[in-house]
Amino acid sequence: MSQEQYEININPDWIKKYLFKIISGIILLIILATAIKTVGPEEEGVIIQLGEYNRTVQPGLAFIIPFVESMYKIPVQRQLKQEFGFRTSVASQRSEYSKTGFSDESMMLTGDLNLTDVEWVIQYRIVDSYKFLFKVRNAEKTLRDMSEAAMRKIVGDRTVNEVLTVGRQEIASSVEVLLQEMCDEYENGIRIDQVVLQDVNPPETVKPSFNAVNEAQQERETLINQAEAEYNRVIPRARGEATETVQLAEAYALNRVNRARGEANRFHSVYEAYIKAPEVTKQRIYLETIERVLPKLQNKIITDEKGSNVLPLLNLNGEPKKLNP
Repeated sequence: MSQEQYEININPDWIKKYLFKIISGIILLIILATAIKTVGPEEEGVIIQLGEYNRTVQPGLAFIIPFVESMYKIPVQRQLKQEFGFRTSVASQRSEYSKTGFSDESMMLTGDLNLTDVEWVIQYRIVDSYKFLFKVRNAEKTLRDMSEAAMRKIVGDRTVNEVLTVGRQEIASSVEVLLQEMCDEYENGIRIDQVVLQDVNPPETVKPSFNAVNEAQQERETLINQAEAEYNRVIPRARGEATETVQLAEAYALNRVNRARGEANRFHSVYEAYIKAPEVTKQRIYLETIERVLPKLQNKIITDEKGSNVLPLLNLNGEPKKLNP
């Protein structure tokens, strides 16, 4: 069959009929593709009709009027973050960070007119998608500017030592509170979850000198801790020994006082007995004295007042002494 015969056999009505169906199908597919939208489980869909807010749809399938309505998907259930002074280039178990070219947002002036390089992260959530889209133009860029302004304000009220050492947690908490107040004032529909100071360093030009000062401060703290430990070890023991000595002295004094009082009372009793019966009292005192003294003597010689014989003086318990002729 020649080309002329083929062109003659084609029915123009058949072409018009099927071409219309094909075009209608394509238009229907385009309408369905633009009319059916899928909202993710962590999102809300904000539908704009002819440039004006119309409604908010929840996760799932949503239908819009093609070419009349449009949808913005807002991640209201997802925690978002913004980084300052660095950017995460590779997020994994060992994340990689890039710090080149971000010194303008991280270099700050402290209250004592020193420079410090502050890197921080803010974590936030979008809690009101309508306010996020319509109350503030470019809410994420505005939040970034507010965060940088809040950090510079808080850092500018503190010394460089506070920023670099002991005041980091307080600074993060103060920035979080101030930033949330600014978000509420601007009504941008954002809630600040956390502000984290990632890293705080002095400028590179003065970092060696600062490290030397920091090491000296750490050594000072170490010596102070050692001195306090020695103090806590020695002073309580000395206080215990002093308390023990005082208690022993008090016990000794009480014993001496009580003994002196007892002896005084005994003397008065003896004196009263002596007044009543002098001879009997003298005899009793003599016998009591002998009773105390005799047990302490090793060799005892008892003689009679009228005795003149030397026999009683001989050592009868040992060997008899030889008399010289």
